Amino acid sequence: MRKSVLERNTKETEVQVELNLDQKAENRLNTGVGFFDHMLDLFAFRAGISLNVTCKGDLHIDGHHTVEDIGITLGQAIKAALGDKDGIRRYGQAMIPMDESLASCVLDISGRPYVVFHATFPLERVGDFDTELVEEFFRALALNAGVTIHINLAYGTNTHHMIEAIFKAFGCAFAEAIAVTGTGVSSTKGVL
Repeated sequence: MRKSVLERNTKETEVQVELNLDQKAENRLNTGVGFFDHMLDLFAFRAGISLNVTCKGDLHIDGHHTVEDIGITLGQAIKAALGDKDGIRRYGQAMIPMDESLASCVLDISGRPYVVFHATFPLERVGDFDTELVEEFFRALALNAGVTIHINLAYGTNTHHMIEAIFKAFGCAFAEAIAVTGTGVSSTKGVL
């Protein structure tokens, strides 16, 4: 089974992540940021994985350290769970509508982290979540998982819907990329 359990403890946050790429189960998410819990749940559901995340963060300052450190820890958990990446498809892509919004995500589990993020949001906050943290989360995850992620928000007017479309697109693309479709590594170099 492709799974991992990781912790990250700093003066700003205490993060625990449990990840199982081969089993879908009810996710347990308690980050202290309600909207972010909702987005992580959508990602895991669309990815077909089991994800448990808890975090005690310095939310009296803001949500930045919490969201970024969860991205770091989840990225490390993904990298650990994928191991040598034997047999995975490697590439994934999805375009997802959410009412008036349309987002796409294309990714490559290549070992080479990179993020292209083209999205702007009409509101600075959704509930207790700073919308600028969407990009911070994906950057932290990509750098620590070794994944190239391209996110494009084509259009939308409702900030909640726009962010939801992005996380759903990421989940669907991730499911496609981690699918085991053969044996060996999907690279002419022989390693990812």
